[in-house]
Amino acid sequence: MQLDTRNLSPLVSHLNPAQREAVTAPPEHRLVLAGAGSGKTRVLTHRVAWLIAAEGVSPMSILAVTFTNKAASEMRGRIEQLIEVPIRAMWVGTFHGIAHRMLRLHWKEAGLPQSFQILDADDQLRVVRRVLKGLDLADDQWPPKMVAGWINTQKEEARRAEHLSGEGDFTQQQLVRIYSAYEQTCERQGVVDFAELLLRAYELTRDNADIQAHYRRRLRHILVDEFQDTNALQYRWLKVLAGDTGTLFAVGDDDQSVYSWRGARVENMINLSRDFIGCEIVRLEQNYRSTGTILNAANGLIARNSARLGKKLWTEIGEGEPIQLYAAFNEYDEAEFVANRIKEHIDGACAYTDIAVLYRMGAQSRVLEETLIRARIPYRIYGGLRFFERQEIKDALAYLRLLHNRDDDVSFERAVNTPTRGIGATTVERLRVLARQRGLSMWAAARDGGAALGRSAGKVQDFLKLIDSIAQTTQELSLSKTTEQVIERSGLRGHYQKEGREQAETRLENLDELINAARSFELQQLQDAPADPDVEGLSEPELDPLTAFLARAALESGEEQAGPGEDCVQLMTLHAAKGLEFPIVFMVGLENGLFPHIRSVDEGNLEEERRLCYVGITRARKRLYMSYAETRRVHGVEQIGMPSQFLKEIPPECIVETRPRAHTLRPAFAARGYGGGSGGSRYSAGVPAAPPARTAMPASMRQTSGPNGLRLGQRVRHERFGEGTVLQFDGDGDRTRVEVRFEKGGSKWLMLSYANLLPV
Repeated sequence: MQLDTRNLSPLVSHLNPAQREAVTAPPEHRLVLAGAGSGKTRVLTHRVAWLIAAEGVSPMSILAVTFTNKAASEMRGRIEQLIEVPIRAMWVGTFHGIAHRMLRLHWKEAGLPQSFQILDADDQLRVVRRVLKGLDLADDQWPPKMVAGWINTQKEEARRAEHLSGEGDFTQQQLVRIYSAYEQTCERQGVVDFAELLLRAYELTRDNADIQAHYRRRLRHILVDEFQDTNALQYRWLKVLAGDTGTLFAVGDDDQSVYSWRGARVENMINLSRDFIGCEIVRLEQNYRSTGTILNAANGLIARNSARLGKKLWTEIGEGEPIQLYAAFNEYDEAEFVANRIKEHIDGACAYTDIAVLYRMGAQSRVLEETLIRARIPYRIYGGLRFFERQEIKDALAYLRLLHNRDDDVSFERAVNTPTRGIGATTVERLRVLARQRGLSMWAAARDGGAALGRSAGKVQDFLKLIDSIAQTTQELSLSKTTEQVIERSGLRGHYQKEGREQAETRLENLDELINAARSFELQQLQDAPADPDVEGLSEPELDPLTAFLARAALESGEEQAGPGEDCVQLMTLHAAKGLEFPIVFMVGLENGLFPHIRSVDEGNLEEERRLCYVGITRARKRLYMSYAETRRVHGVEQIGMPSQFLKEIPPECIVETRPRAHTLRPAFAARGYGGGSGGSRYSAGVPAAPPARTAMPASMRQTSGPNGLRLGQRVRHERFGEGTVLQFDGDGDRTRVEVRFEKGGSKWLMLSYANLLPV
């Protein structure tokens, strides 16, 4: 291709100096350290266009790798627009897509049948189950998901079963035995899983000298996006493809490496200079997304990490508003704060779609969903299901519904073989037919028609006895204790513990949150109960707690979340937020143990948690709200929350606490060891907080004691509600009110002059 010098200036004239340096660099190894919002995709596409238009590189000699098919398609389109030349010969795709293309071309050398098929995740599990059955290994002792995850991890480390033979303890040796049998089964059937695609392509280019030489001659320029997300096998494959003659152009951000649990290795970026001699670093530090305050907060936080190459984001947008920090009493107060601030922004002509709420654990969405539904704020769970639609929650609710109503066929079918009890689809169909013939529910048919069920009759009867036993032992228990017993005795907790680590943890957190939901529902019922049982005019029938709770769950799951493209608030985990941006962002649940997550701290992954916080902060363009709760029910237990250490690592000048209402007294955040910002407050619905100021709250406003000698945090007793803790005061003189969180009745506002509260 002849160089058209007239087109070169427009190609790079709109790039900033750092972007231009990266795009126009000589064809040598380069690492582009691209900060959040710095235009890394633009640099990558312009680099390809520059190689073709300015360096005369053939599109056939370029390999461009991204992490999604959508990104690959967009990249191809942008490049063709830039150079106005079709580039169909260029290899653009994901790692798996490139590996698949290579294996289709060299199936014989790769040891595959020409018509080999690809197993998706579900198909892989089916093969693993058949292998386990063939080895006479029980699913409950060797969970298929766990086994498949272990096999995939070995493949991502380029380890075959033969490499692991004889290593480790009994469990390890059994897993290797399963791995070997799994490999043989796949070979026999002519199928490959996703991990096998990469491993087979790596082995093909590593071990076949002719094919290796061919691709090193052809693919002279290798460009990789999101390099911080590459795993060990992908990195090894890139080194084989590049060899001594190819050039690697890697774009990524080590400060946004948050997928180690998927195998991503941030050290791949750090090792580039060692493994690719002469590799130079170009830093993209100008941010086009966020305000100066948001970037300064992100810079100050991430600077605490030691394992990083280092950069400092800056912007020409301006300083912008300070980050607002809210100290909530509990998760419900936190959710109310979020809902009310959303309403304020909507009243200010902001669209719902401009707003995102980010959290560390998926289980945190439940209270937020409940509050947004009540506030009539449309929302959507980005990349996931609503709380009451999640598989593990529907499983637990099926048991609860069966306790309440044995004739509920839908719940019976869901619970009868979850977890697996050897009651297969054939048995369930027989029960279904039997129930229809006799005009009975499936429960009644199972109880009366055991002989018709053949060999499975005993297992069905065991299930019926289990439900009856749970019902009997929970008869006098509270709703939350009943829910807890159901989750334990049904085997659901043990069942989900056997899944892959991350998925198991998420499901167990959701089950714990269901117990929290039951507990909160109990407290709400107590709080809403009339003070005088003889009050007339109550038209609604009184339901028992289990019936009422199941009705609430059904109604909330029936409330459809907004559909794609509708104007709605986006709710998502911090991991799901990577790559997205919003004008207004709420980051909730910033408490030690929750974020940073206790597991990550225990395992020494604090720096990755800090990177995840950095990702969350840099999602915000204009406004950022952060919050934590003083108490929160976690894993079914109410815990006292300490502000996240990440809040203390943000420069004090970037963050302020929302101002309290007049005459509302409560502890200041500064008193708990935080050096920046003013006193905290409860955000009351309908009572907007005063505009935040950059100065800290004067000490005179940080009062913690109220009338009659009562203090915030003091334990008190009420004649009717029992013992509780003083949360805050409001008003003056005889009109002073006090909020107390009672152990059995929840939080209540009382007139101090009439409450007759006694210190405990």
